[in-house]
Amino acid sequence: MLNIDELKFDEKGLIPAIVVDAYSKKVLTLAYMNRESLQISMEKGLTCFWSRSRQELWLKGETSGNYQHIVSITADCDGDALVVVVEKDGPACHKGTDSCFEYPVWQSDTLHEFSMDGLMELLKGRKKEMPEGSYTSYLFEKGLDKILKKVGEECTEVIIAGKAEDKKETIYEIADLAYHVMVLMVESGISLEDVRKELASRHIIDHKVKQEKMT
Repeated sequence: MLNIDELKFDEKGLIPAIVVDAYSKKVLTLAYMNRESLQISMEKGLTCFWSRSRQELWLKGETSGNYQHIVSITADCDGDALVVVVEKDGPACHKGTDSCFEYPVWQSDTLHEFSMDGLMELLKGRKKEMPEGSYTSYLFEKGLDKILKKVGEECTEVIIAGKAEDKKETIYEIADLAYHVMVLMVESGISLEDVRKELASRHIIDHKVKQEKMT
């Protein structure tokens, strides 16, 4: 573990802190800490920044309730920047958005970013807009029973491909299953964050069980 004295604060006594969501890995915001706010952050386990505009300490969530619970703080190789991984209670941006980084500036015509969160937003859009000719819209139109039937069918396809030890086909079928499960999630009002939190809680339990078995 680095000591706080090993970090390099700039001429104004500040160090940039990139805040990242522990579950989605999305960059939430870029803020600044001074030595005092960093110490408060570590003591409280909550992000505390130095507001450059107000020239004062700023405990994130103190007025909005959108606290950020710190999972870890990591310095870069030069010790002059921090990544702060958090579990958040609400939107990170003062404008009410999940992240401060919501405004595209440029995008490649040939390279495309993919994320499960992006796919989930696309599926939500299909359910809301129900565009004609969309297979996803068709599933939402047919309703829960049809969606559940497809999930069951895809589960079977995964089992068959896995049993055949066909890696390529298994990957293909798992992708199909994941898509249909996400359609079910949208239909049932379940978010990716709900599942991430459940998996995270199981990871902790599994880790403890492993430790108990080793002792």
